[in-house]
Amino acid sequence: MINTAIITMSDKGSQGKREDKTGPAIENMLDKSQYKVEYYKVIPDEIEEIKKQLCYICDDLKLNLILTNGGTGFSVRDVTPEATLEVIDKNVPGIAEAMRMKSLSVTPKAMLSRAVSGIRKKTLIVNLPGSPKGAVENLQFILPALPHGIDILMGWDSECAR
Repeated sequence: MINTAIITMSDKGSQGKREDKTGPAIENMLDKSQYKVEYYKVIPDEIEEIKKQLCYICDDLKLNLILTNGGTGFSVRDVTPEATLEVIDKNVPGIAEAMRMKSLSVTPKAMLSRAVSGIRKKTLIVNLPGSPKGAVENLQFILPALPHGIDILMGWDSECAR
């Protein structure tokens, strides 16, 4: 079972001024026999709060996967990639590159995503777009590879070669 957290970055959502539809859309995409969402939170687009949540989930809760959504665009308030880069131990550029590459077949705006992915201790962190449609599409592109990557990260599997 892949123990998962979903964090939505949204100033309006964190103030109760907007319903978070992206977090639930992400959760609905996950196969319940493989993923267990153990933590879900909507927080403001504040770099220190994002870093605090990421560290808490990785260091204290020790979950296997964090799927963030929101804060990956060009707005002044979009700081999710910066927060993620500040807390990770290892960058995993292939995940974000694959999402952008596949998304370009859907929309040219995909090249504007600044999403990143990385590892902190034994947790994989993946930044997804803030819109439900964008988050679900991007997650769909990477889901087939995530279980194997997490198996390797956790030491449950030792080889990528078959």
